[in-house]
Order: sequence, then structure tokens, then C-alpha cells
Amino acid sequence: QVCPGLRTPQVPVWLCSLCGRHGVLFSTNSLLLSSWKAERQFQLYFYSGQQEQISTTHLTVDTHCHHWEEDQSKNPSRPGKRRPAMEMVIRTKWAGATITWNGTDPIF
Repeated sequence: QVCPGLRTPQVPVWLCSLCGRHGVLFSTNSLLLSSWKAERQFQLYFYSGQQEQISTTHLTVDTHCHHWEEDQSKNPSRPGKRRPAMEMVIRTKWAGATITWNGTDPIF
């Protein structure tokens, strides 16, 4: 029998398959499960267990970034501009979100 804590996690957790590799995308903020107000700006972490990933990747997600605040050279709609697969996965839940990699090189 499955423990209730495994059926209903206390923090948001997503299992991801990116480019044939599996990993866990999670947050330590339990308010993301119950309060839409917590979704304005929050931290996500990704861990794949791959040998090349030395530590957990720390991402900052901002769902209310205004288009006039964005650097126009980073516009994802520009022809030929590609975004990391991790950002595209996050945007399936939070469309239009701005993702900051906090000094980590984008993976996938």
C-alpha cells in the first residue's frame, strides 16, 4: 500500500524526461501547491543524477515579468533563437515565464 505522503507530496515535484534523460524538477516552497500568489516569483531545482551534473541546478522563475523589462536581445520569438529544453518544460506550466539560471550554464 502506498503511503499518503507519496500520493500527495508536501512540495511540488515533477519527473521530467528531457532529451532522453530523466530528472526531478522540484521546489521547497509548499505554497506553490495551494496558493496562486506564491507563483509570482519562486525557486525551482533540477537534479538528474547524471555524472556531468555536479550539483542541483537552481532556477528562478518569474511569471509576472513585463515584456518591456526583458532584454530584447534575449527575445525567444526571434527567428533562429533557441531556448533550453528545461525552460520550455517549465513554460508548459507557467506560459511566458522568465527563467533565470543563477550563474549555471543551461542544460539540455
